[in-house]
Amino acid sequence: MAVWLKRGAPQQERADIQKSVSETVERILEDIQMRGDAAVRELSQKFDGWNPESLVLSDREKQDCLDQLSSQDLKDIEFAQAQVRNFAQIQRDSMHEVEVETLPGVVLGHKHVPVNAAGCYVPGGKYPLLASAHMSVITAKVAGVPRVISCAPPFQGKPAPAIVAAQVMAGADDIYVLGGVQAIGAMAIGTESIKPVDIIVGPGNAFVAEAKRKLFGRVGIDLFAGPTETLVIADEIGADGELCATDLLGQAEHGPDSPAILLTTSAKLARETMAEIERLLQILPTADHAGKAWATYGEVIVAESDEEMVAIADEIASEHVQVMTADPDYFLKNMTNYGALFLGPRTNVSYGDKVIGTNHTLPTGKAARYTGGLWVGKFLKTCTYQRVTTDAASAMIGEYCSRLCALEGFAGHGEQANVRVRRYGQRDVPYAGRAEPVIA
Repeated sequence: MAVWLKRGAPQQERADIQKSVSETVERILEDIQMRGDAAVRELSQKFDGWNPESLVLSDREKQDCLDQLSSQDLKDIEFAQAQVRNFAQIQRDSMHEVEVETLPGVVLGHKHVPVNAAGCYVPGGKYPLLASAHMSVITAKVAGVPRVISCAPPFQGKPAPAIVAAQVMAGADDIYVLGGVQAIGAMAIGTESIKPVDIIVGPGNAFVAEAKRKLFGRVGIDLFAGPTETLVIADEIGADGELCATDLLGQAEHGPDSPAILLTTSAKLARETMAEIERLLQILPTADHAGKAWATYGEVIVAESDEEMVAIADEIASEHVQVMTADPDYFLKNMTNYGALFLGPRTNVSYGDKVIGTNHTLPTGKAARYTGGLWVGKFLKTCTYQRVTTDAASAMIGEYCSRLCALEGFAGHGEQANVRVRRYGQRDVPYAGRAEPVIA
């Protein structure tokens, strides 16, 4: 039986916070729907102190941002983007189109068709998270999306040079300096100056995630990517207190609402990690965010076995799962609910977040139970087609279809089949309006 040495905030407290977020987002989206650009600009001024002549960057403004970065900065961005682009292309190449003759004269197939327009959100209010530009814009471009726009909030009162550079280098067609719910609403609903898109992707805070939730259906979304979550699974053989504490706080620094959980079979390692966390919080520059997250949402769980850790981990369904145990592959083989796994002490969530090549936009809030993270396939529609190439095949399928339609009482559907049996099968088939199916 597992023991919790530390628990996070109660679910009711989290639900109350979410209710407030939902009400706020509803009002903002209604305002954007009614007033378009005027509402977006007022919201941008209110939340970000930002209301320039144009929210979309000119070529000159883009170049100014690029010029503010060193050559090493640009090389580092280029390296990270090359890894993301390479893995996205590998994923795309794995998606084969299909055309097969399933019966004599009956050909079925599917194609992977990219959406026509994608909107990519790049969070950057607290930190200039340029990596999100790689993950969204590049992946959309590899999928073949013709129009890819991106939005990121201003950082310290101006466009964040690193984010803009990443968006430019990733290939965004239009770059807007616009953040929060107003960015999501503008891309999904459309305004006088922003043409709406077909799908919106990218991580964000609770307000951004709620905006995507409310707009889902009007547009597609990648997934519900709310506050960052991390789960560290460890034992005394695979890790020590320093590694566990560092990996927990490294993700908790995203914000004060970011859950960070240690799951271990060692009470000794659990206590060492908790002590190390307190030590690191005295020196970590981002301790303000990380400390609040750990205090409110941090958890420490001691399980009896690897099997129990798998069961608990699948129940948590965390966005990031760092596995540092004697046998990390056991968790790869047996876990089913997670956004991404980071196996062994040599890797970590930060690698996935920034540079290794896998996508860092991952499911949160237990969404890992039913979806994986953002990947090239999210921008593609798998669309089927059918072709009947012989008279005999059409007549044969038509006879089955006619009888099945009669079972359902769909006379019109049945007549679609019957007319082809009459035409291609040279059979006297009565009109289906009399509910008389083809008799074999």
